[in-house]
Amino acid sequence: MPEPTLGFWAKLKRPILALAPMANVTDAAFRRMFSELGKPDVFWTEFVSIEGLLSRGREKLLPDLWFGEDEHPIVAQVFSGKPEQFERIGPFIKELGFDGIDINMGCPDSGIERSGAGAELINDPVRAKEIVRAAKLGAGDLPVSIKTRIGYGKNEIERWVPALLEEMPAVLTVHLRTRDEMSQVPAHWDKASLIVELRNEISPKTLIIGNGDAPDAETARRLASESGLDGVMIGRGAFGNPWLFSGRKPDLHERLERLMEHVELFERIYKSDRPDRIKNFDVMKKHFKAYVAGFDEAKELRVKLMETKNAADVRRVVTDFLHR
Repeated sequence: MPEPTLGFWAKLKRPILALAPMANVTDAAFRRMFSELGKPDVFWTEFVSIEGLLSRGREKLLPDLWFGEDEHPIVAQVFSGKPEQFERIGPFIKELGFDGIDINMGCPDSGIERSGAGAELINDPVRAKEIVRAAKLGAGDLPVSIKTRIGYGKNEIERWVPALLEEMPAVLTVHLRTRDEMSQVPAHWDKASLIVELRNEISPKTLIIGNGDAPDAETARRLASESGLDGVMIGRGAFGNPWLFSGRKPDLHERLERLMEHVELFERIYKSDRPDRIKNFDVMKKHFKAYVAGFDEAKELRVKLMETKNAADVRRVVTDFLHR
């Protein structure tokens, strides 16, 4: 029986701790903060449309695939509902220098689902399997992984997970909620061991990573140990916390200094020579609440930061607060 191409995954110590891909969050500036203050074992990019990458509008999407040399290993997450597009994009992803390709089969965005991609693939395991096969053909010696959920409207682990494992991906990351549950209920960590059992029966070399409600590295390691998972992916717990994987607890002054650094880094990376920006500055504002919380006058500071229009404004507001 053939085995999955593991590539760099075979060299990682268990449990693997990964930074989750999040649209308009895990960009190059965000990841660079982690690479400086405490790297995860694996980075993921934001997800990117393969159809867009294969079109004449490719240049507009390339900033979502920018990364630095200190971010290896890094996996490019892509989405499409068309198997043939996955085969075509593989060589390009390899040319960009990525260490692996990840297929998004869990995003609940209605627009992405209408294209037959994301979580909609949970309803079409035949096409999902075709996509994995096509991605592996295009990827060559790059490992192909999948990120998905335990079901669409209900728990469908015993139908859905075996279908994916039969294609022997290098890694299967499972967000332990259904598509319809979004993040509105606690993650079903009691189901993780079943996924591990299915892996052991169908594709023993495939690595299984769990995702959902792991706020810190200590909790992630405990969850991996209890369930037999090869690793855990952390998403929301990473907001405003580039020290997450190092376990450090910075004081307020350092948190606010790093916030200013993060904003300035974002502006340097994504400011273009046009009047507009490659990424709008407002993208940074979703990080303010996470960095600025848990201390006196945090709310007042956040209100002022939400009115800022650029990195210089942020530095002025935060510096005034620190001086007071």
